[in-house]
Amino acid sequence: MPLNDDERLRRLDEILDRIQSMSSDHVILVEGKNDRRSLLDLNPSLDTIEVQRDGGPLRAAEMVYESGKKAIILTDWDDRGDRLAKDLSEQLSALCISYDMNIRKDLRDICIKDIKDVESLHSLYVRLERNVL
Repeated sequence: MPLNDDERLRRLDEILDRIQSMSSDHVILVEGKNDRRSLLDLNPSLDTIEVQRDGGPLRAAEMVYESGKKAIILTDWDDRGDRLAKDLSEQLSALCISYDMNIRKDLRDICIKDIKDVESLHSLYVRLERNVL
């Protein structure tokens, strides 16, 4: 049974709370500037790396290593994002960096009927909020 907007908003809030609770010791890896902007619109205090702009998966993994933090892989849930997530996980593993991909999976599960990318997350959140209120 599909989730109604109220339940989807509640679950989205839970995921955003999880990201916030992890933010002190995690860097969020996103594909590009629009993804970063969308996340920062939802929470301006997040530490992000734009994988495409900052040198690709290898350089992103090195930047996480240099930060001394863990990573949250938050690429889009399309074919390209899946490939990038796989590349990032391999690079992070090679550097023995702990990473989370559950948040990406959980976002995909509740958002896939509406959006396929991180850059649309903020607009989906606003739309769900408007529908619920």
